[in-house]
Amino acid sequence: MDNAKLSFKQRFKLSRFFRGEPPFNGPVELNQRRVFILPTQRGLGMVFTIVLLLLIAFIYNNNLVYLLGFLLASIFFITILHTFKALAGLVVQAGFVQPVFAGEAAEFTVTVTNPGNQPKMALSVTLENEQSFTLDADADKTITLRAATQKRGWQLIDTVTFSSCYPLGAFRAWSPLRFDSRVLVYPKPSAISLPFPVGEGQQPSGKRQIERSGRDDFNGIRAYQFGDSLRQIHWKAYAKGQGLLSKQYADDANSMELWLDYQNTPGANVEKRLSQLCRWVIEAENAGIRYGLQLPGKKIAPDCGINHYAACLKLLALF
Repeated sequence: MDNAKLSFKQRFKLSRFFRGEPPFNGPVELNQRRVFILPTQRGLGMVFTIVLLLLIAFIYNNNLVYLLGFLLASIFFITILHTFKALAGLVVQAGFVQPVFAGEAAEFTVTVTNPGNQPKMALSVTLENEQSFTLDADADKTITLRAATQKRGWQLIDTVTFSSCYPLGAFRAWSPLRFDSRVLVYPKPSAISLPFPVGEGQQPSGKRQIERSGRDDFNGIRAYQFGDSLRQIHWKAYAKGQGLLSKQYADDANSMELWLDYQNTPGANVEKRLSQLCRWVIEAENAGIRYGLQLPGKKIAPDCGINHYAACLKLLALF
């Protein structure tokens, strides 16, 4: 856990109360250093009521009103302790964040553990949206939080805030936490469907083995590409209005080696080109084609499979 000491200046830094301390790795325990508490609007109403009761008791020298005022004041101060204890002692651990494409919501998981022998009631956690939950004694819970993504590359997870107004809603205790967790954001795939590029050393689809001997295994269908043989076109699907599709055979994917080159990719700017390359990578992987990726100063040899797919998308994200 993060036990680094804070200087006097750091301890009273205003941003610490809202954004939390600097990002850290590993689990963290919510203790008096990390849990802050302030009265809510209901709590301020209680303060006003207590002051009013004591003022009335003083003016009219009424012992019963004194008793009522002191009783309400004792409930007010005891509530502070119970609200603090609603969060105190929880242990929070950040989980792994799966890469996403730009524009998608990243799913960030946190595991909250209650090591005590008392249940934790009326808890909530907020990233961009608030989620409420409870924890039984000596139990843990994994919560998935979602954060919007805009740009490709590494994106840090924002402040995660745990809070509670238990038991009376007179106080709000909160603990802002920042984890050293980040999500890899891939470029957003292009919305425009373009045929695979045909570069030097590559052959278009129509020059591959298109004469079927009857021994090749059918391997699905894909969007028609320039150069595909008329024998490969899925005429039944075309007649049903499903668009122009080509039948794919197992030998097709094994016989083609595709190079995706940044320099030969259409696009008005860097992001447009990377977006198109991203779509080609996805389509080539789905089609089972061996493909390589070439960017200025960086190159990945042709291959296929989940590891190769992830490596290509990471290269596009960090270019």
